[in-house]
Amino acid sequence: MQHTIDAKGKAIGRVASEAAKYLNGKMSATFERNKKEDVIVTINNASAMKIGDKKARTVKHVRYSGYPGGKTESSLKHVIEKKGHGELIRHAVHGMLPANKIRNSLMKKLIITE
Repeated sequence: MQHTIDAKGKAIGRVASEAAKYLNGKMSATFERNKKEDVIVTINNASAMKIGDKKARTVKHVRYSGYPGGKTESSLKHVIEKKGHGELIRHAVHGMLPANKIRNSLMKKLIITE
């Protein structure tokens, strides 16, 4: 099954939570917590999302390499310039999915277009 989400004029969290629901399979009648749903989620118009100027400057995008001192922080504005809006959505959806063995396979079913 394929779902399409239009991100035009929506906030990052709203788009990410909707995508996480579909990827988890919570919108289907046959939902089981330990099973993968056969779903592909496409997010369109990622560059037309609503991000305020103050939020783009103040909110930090945090990554950790796994090594001591490997924590890297950068502003949303910097991440958008370097990797695009898709990286912000991908990071938000990744955090909303359950932290288990099937999270990586669910993330492969997320398609983001600018």
